[in-house]
Amino acid sequence: MDTWNYIEYGAWALSALFGLLIVIDWIKIDTTYSEEMLTSSREGVLEAMTEKHKLEGSDGTV
Repeated sequence: MDTWNYIEYGAWALSALFGLLIVIDWIKIDTTYSEEMLTSSREGVLEAMTEKHKLEGSDGTV
């Protein structure tokens, strides 16, 4: 076997490892948080409030 074969096998091993880590993380997140929490747009609401605050200025007018 030459060097390229070893590199190829190493790449496949890393790919399998990353896939396994993704599945483990998916299961961990799925069991930790509810579906409602995962599909909420809480971050979007906070960002919109921040943008509104920036647009209003210091005197409260738009």
